[in-house]
Amino acid sequence: MIISSRHVLNPDGSVEPATITVDGERISEVARGVADPEHLVDEWVLPGYVDTHCHGAAGVSFVDTDHDAVVRAIEYHRSQGSTTLFASTVAEEMDDLVDQIGRLRGLVDEGELDGIHLEGPFLAASRKGAHDLNLLREPAPARVSRLIDAGGPALRMITLAPELRYGIEATGTVAAAGVHAAFGHSDADAATARDAVDAGVDIVTHLFNAMAPIHHRKPGPVPWMLTDPRVMCELICDGVHVAPDVIRMVVQAAGTDRVGLVTDAMSATGQPDGDYMLGSLRVRVINGGARLLNDDGSLGAIAGSTLTLGRAVEFLVTRVGIPLAEAATMASATPASWHGLDAGRIEPGARADLCLTTGSGHLERVLRAGREVPR
Repeated sequence: MIISSRHVLNPDGSVEPATITVDGERISEVARGVADPEHLVDEWVLPGYVDTHCHGAAGVSFVDTDHDAVVRAIEYHRSQGSTTLFASTVAEEMDDLVDQIGRLRGLVDEGELDGIHLEGPFLAASRKGAHDLNLLREPAPARVSRLIDAGGPALRMITLAPELRYGIEATGTVAAAGVHAAFGHSDADAATARDAVDAGVDIVTHLFNAMAPIHHRKPGPVPWMLTDPRVMCELICDGVHVAPDVIRMVVQAAGTDRVGLVTDAMSATGQPDGDYMLGSLRVRVINGGARLLNDDGSLGAIAGSTLTLGRAVEFLVTRVGIPLAEAATMASATPASWHGLDAGRIEPGARADLCLTTGSGHLERVLRAGREVPR
């Protein structure tokens, strides 16, 4: 297969005309300049997107027991640009969580998923977001070790609140095991955030969401995380979780090499409005926005999203004013590089994962491992 475009995103973030040759599942050559008209496409050619924080889609949570249904949820995200995907969990009883990890490891072994992210149960009650308060736990050494052992090489990241008892120790344990320790769902102050980074935190789970806000006399964790070069900041760019002006500030402060787009998508993604489950909690989706559904019928905290990375990139371009090359880099090369993944770059030897978009980032076609993904 040969694809030629006047707009191909290079690994260094530049855009230039190029011709890409795909041999089987891999890119065999990237040559400067466009080829004959037979292979020339109008679209921009970008690396396949990399979503490292995602809970499900198509009416299915990734932790569900129906293997084929989970694969359909994975395939939905692929069709929307996410050719590399981590499955994220929510707070659960330890035995249930270990069972879920076992099923997800199988999907990683099959090549359907690229990793596992444990979001909970080591979260602060005051910043629990859409996690069941009754299922939150302190990161005691035995619990942390059990989850690391259960995840094995498939486990890529654990989100935890460092201010909890054992929190800093657990951060070091996670990092020492070769798993990314992520700061999130935390009420930590600035000093504790610094201590957490010193102990091994190198990712912030959905920056701004489920953490103390910025105040000019009580800064909280955000300013430190924005400016520490050891940390990548996850960002949910759907216009609900973080305002466009704040997104612009984050990109300017941290740079595209330290901001990774994520969806935090839940099972309602790609589905009609209605009622769904996120772990043990009920969720109501209205106009695509997911909120916890309280027992009295009122709506509670934001409960993940119904976002796809394809839509996130387009939102950054059309609503925030971020250039497409920068938006695509934050959806591909940055998270892939941070997690050490064989993904996110258009270069010889790389897996042939490609997103073809309009100049405004609207997704037109997706290739994964050299094959077009049905949309």
